[in-house]
Amino acid sequence: MQTVDLQHQSGGGYDPPANPGGKDWFLRFFKGVLVGIGAILPGLSGGVLAVIFRLYTPIMRFLGKITYRFSDNLRYFLPVALGLAGGVFIFAFFVSAALGSYASFFTCLFVGLVIGTFPSLYREAGAKGRQTRNFVYLAIAACLIFALMLVGERRLTQVEPNLPVWFLVGAIVGLGVIVPGLSPSNFLIYFGLYKPMSDAIKSLDWPAVIPIGIGGLVSVLLLTKPVNYLLDKHYAAIYHTILGLVIGSSLAILPTVIIPGLSSAKLAELGLSLPLALLICLGFLLVGVLASTAFNRLSPDEAEASQK
Repeated sequence: MQTVDLQHQSGGGYDPPANPGGKDWFLRFFKGVLVGIGAILPGLSGGVLAVIFRLYTPIMRFLGKITYRFSDNLRYFLPVALGLAGGVFIFAFFVSAALGSYASFFTCLFVGLVIGTFPSLYREAGAKGRQTRNFVYLAIAACLIFALMLVGERRLTQVEPNLPVWFLVGAIVGLGVIVPGLSPSNFLIYFGLYKPMSDAIKSLDWPAVIPIGIGGLVSVLLLTKPVNYLLDKHYAAIYHTILGLVIGSSLAILPTVIIPGLSSAKLAELGLSLPLALLICLGFLLVGVLASTAFNRLSPDEAEASQK
């Protein structure tokens, strides 16, 4: 499998390989599809998949100095962008169905996917060393986001979608692409915006899709340089804080999303008993953990190389 040479860069920008095409074009397209799926799939951050497929550093270099060899880079990353858009669109069909009547079960699957990424994210956070204070950052971030989501359970959930909200949704998704390990879908699920977003994408509801796309683009363009700077100067602190946010938001989904979905009325509607429903939830959770763990083991060396 041909991979991107992360060292082939100049002047702070990115120098794409000469004459990439053929199989490499379709390979970059396929990687883009997977990154797009990760961008909206809870637990599998688009940024993490970009790291695993050795796309993250080249993309950040390109966006950090976008005028450097712009036309060459645009041609090189075009299949990635097309694949990313296709992955988001294709997976929206699955999400729309999964988060209907069976929301609690599939949310357990997504939480399992989150748990499966913890070991690789932990290794990634310590790629440049770690100190005791980094664990303090992790704990503070986890506790703060958990408390915020619990306290705001009744006041903040089920946000009514409108133009500014759709723009913010896109900005959050974009942030998840440029900050590896940050799964924006956790927050979208909590605010009741995840399924409306997937429904809008599936049905090509342009009044929603356009501001989501603009929000994502603006987020990526505005935050690339600050994120590059922070990761360069405070790598361990930033990554441990991100890991804390992922852990805290994932734990908060249990009392705010999963448990309410197992109410007597919901179970009666599905014709399930509570013990059977809990067993199904556990099964989905384990499947998610195993699938995510297996996926993260596909190319661990590439993920580590992207941080060197």
